[in-house]
Amino acid sequence: MNIFVTGGAGFIGSHLVRALLERGDHVSVLDNLSTGRFANIEPFVGHPRFHFAIDDLRNALVLDRLAAESDAIVHLAAAVGVKLVVEQPTETIETNVLGTHAVLRVARRYRCRTLLASTSEVYGKGVSIPFQEDDDLLLGPSSRSRWSYAASKLLDEFLGLAAHREYGLPVAIARFFNTVGPGQSGRYGMVVPRFVRQALRGQALTVYSDGSQSRCFCHVADTVRALLALLDRPETTAGQVFNIGSTQETTITKLAQQVIKRTGGPGEIVYVPYGQAYAPGFEDMQRRVPDIAKISRAIDWQPTRDLNSILDDVIAYEQARLDAGAAQ
Repeated sequence: MNIFVTGGAGFIGSHLVRALLERGDHVSVLDNLSTGRFANIEPFVGHPRFHFAIDDLRNALVLDRLAAESDAIVHLAAAVGVKLVVEQPTETIETNVLGTHAVLRVARRYRCRTLLASTSEVYGKGVSIPFQEDDDLLLGPSSRSRWSYAASKLLDEFLGLAAHREYGLPVAIARFFNTVGPGQSGRYGMVVPRFVRQALRGQALTVYSDGSQSRCFCHVADTVRALLALLDRPETTAGQVFNIGSTQETTITKLAQQVIKRTGGPGEIVYVPYGQAYAPGFEDMQRRVPDIAKISRAIDWQPTRDLNSILDDVIAYEQARLDAGAAQ
């Protein structure tokens, strides 16, 4: 197939691009490198089935050309990371909503099957654990920009599902729950690479709030497997929303302790209030645990890697980067 990946120079996108090329697809990537990195896709440059454009989703001519040549679109481009969302709420909303609107418009024009990336953030402050795709959603007030990301991604979902209902466009929604793995940047607050880098450098691990908040971390390889299966099964997944994540829950304090144990780090943990880390009045979700029964039924998918396996992969990647930097 000819697959068009927006945000393909990002963390998940670059892993997906590699998997698509390995199975024989032709892949086009559009990325403005605002949060993605050229280094992520540099290994693919020159590949006969890979094409890359550095540009914005709002460039209608480029977007139209790439969609016209594609059978399917995987829309991953978005404003990502809590730190970026808090500091640049306007850019977050415009990037997510206007970008998705533009992608769906060209997908309709060329009848491309479409896979839209969403997030566990849309569950907001919901307390019905584990989260099911049809649960009611509870976001915080609009006066706190932290919730602008969740609201914008939820609107993306509405746009995609509306395109399916009104125009018959084969659209599926993938809600990611803390996808992590080698190659993830810690620039925008991603906790696993940040902890690993701190530990490998002999620094204290900074845990925000009291560390009792819990998350479920899914290896990017498992996430990519799910995306490929959703992409290949439009007859059973179109018009549907699917959680993609692990159900192995851990608190952030326990995560920090595991990183220290597996890196042999100094063992110090420092707790930083949310207001100091982000902004006064910052709110967070206490728990994020997905119910993955729906995706398991639809495509027979389950995550295969536990947290220790994930940490070992990230540690090996970050240690190699550290060693290379020291050699230079």
